Amino acid sequence: MPMQLQIENLCKTYPGGVQALKGVSLRIPAGMFGLLGPNGAGKSTLMRTIATLQEPDSGAITFGDIDVLQQKDAVRRILGYLPQEFGLYPRVSAIELLDHFAVLKGILDRRSRAELVEAVMHRTNLWEVRKRKLGTFSGGMKQRFGIAQALLGSPRLMIVDEPTAGLDPAERLRFHNLLSEIGENVVVILSTHIVEDVSDLCSRMAIIASGQVLVSSEPQAAIDALRGKVWKKFVPRDQLAAYEREMAVISTHLVGGRTAIHVVAHQRPDASFEEAPVDLEDVYFSTLRSANQKAA
Repeated sequence: MPMQLQIENLCKTYPGGVQALKGVSLRIPAGMFGLLGPNGAGKSTLMRTIATLQEPDSGAITFGDIDVLQQKDAVRRILGYLPQEFGLYPRVSAIELLDHFAVLKGILDRRSRAELVEAVMHRTNLWEVRKRKLGTFSGGMKQRFGIAQALLGSPRLMIVDEPTAGLDPAERLRFHNLLSEIGENVVVILSTHIVEDVSDLCSRMAIIASGQVLVSSEPQAAIDALRGKVWKKFVPRDQLAAYEREMAVISTHLVGGRTAIHVVAHQRPDASFEEAPVDLEDVYFSTLRSANQKAA
């Protein structure tokens, strides 16, 4: 039976008074879970805490019957982690460094290790470049190498932090396909500020900002809840500021050189607006706008 990750009332304040986490509680089942939020929202702090790399001030995390904060070695044996930024030795070949990571994960039998390394390199489409130095890899190849090391040892909990930032569209699509193949019996947390990554991949999600969980639901349910409340209009660029002052403008887009605004309202603002089809980006921006208003 797949395990689930349970996070209860997690708090973290850094020296200097920055509250990175303010009572975060989440239930994360098996499958792809999107953690969506702007830069500085607390996503990386939460990911590092789950990955046993830092301590919270208070709260609890369990994964099945494992107490994550107390049984760090047990967590690390079943964890695959791809941080937002990770260093690679540029003069070492991909297969050499992956073999080294496998040793660090406790896979000591040489034959078993060789078979495992070969399998994950095939899975991440790196086998053909296994002898190339990592310093020659493109950004997308480095990200695939990061996933390859995270897959060592068949993890049951995977954390990937901002994995598609900086990738071109083709590499991003390949990365999405790779993540979606990881398996339904694994908890995979995808932390990102890119809305499309969550809408494309995740069956459940949370929106976090200023260290707090604002929404936790299925993406489609969040979209359905907003349907009929988002309105669209093309406006002259010099009038944009006035609309932003007078209405709940959640986003602006350039469409064929024209400025389109999306406004949240329970009814049509006026006859010049048309109802807009709602997507996860509308959910995201309307949630952040509402939170900012409450904080003001």
